[in-house]
Amino acid sequence: MRISELAKRAATPVTAVKYYQREGLLFEGIRTAPNQVEYGEAHVKRVRLIRALLETGGLSIAATKDVIRALDAPGAPLAETFSVASSALATPRAAEVRASEASRERVKSIAHSLGWGFTGDNPGIEGAARALEGLDAIDFDAPGEYLRDYAAAAALAATADVRALTALSDPDKIAELMVVGTVLGDPLFAGLRRIAQEDATHQLFPVDTNRDRS
Repeated sequence: MRISELAKRAATPVTAVKYYQREGLLFEGIRTAPNQVEYGEAHVKRVRLIRALLETGGLSIAATKDVIRALDAPGAPLAETFSVASSALATPRAAEVRASEASRERVKSIAHSLGWGFTGDNPGIEGAARALEGLDAIDFDAPGEYLRDYAAAAALAATADVRALTALSDPDKIAELMVVGTVLGDPLFAGLRRIAQEDATHQLFPVDTNRDRS
């Protein structure tokens, strides 16, 4: 297929496809003539993946390159590809300041209390610690019960992620789901949380439908 058909199949503007190529995110097609290049289904899938990482996952071009590179590396250990995906999500913006050691220690303390095994450089520690400091900035000192409930929800989501991996047998597919699932699992979790928050609000703060609205 020509680039116009590729763009149509991937629901992506031709200009965006060409941009992905210039940035090295999309591998080259097969040149069949000096001014003609053919693309295949693998290109359609890759363009859709790139869009998902950039637009839904919110990754930068540089972070997306790291993820793509990890996926394309032959025989890369799964732990390494997972580390790349986690690091890509946790890359701080220039204006962000590293969380205090006290906040980081509180996050690690919660994780240790639940018996989680993790490394000290897990990027989730920094992300959670910055979130705690954001809550503290509005004078909300997150109580232990609050954090344990969040951790319990995170554990359920993590178990779902790993269980999905065990259903696959192809190493390449496992690596792909591990990386992409890590990136897109965040907006999936956030979206479902928003819906659940609305439901919980209705449950805890019911609206009196019989109230006189005049």
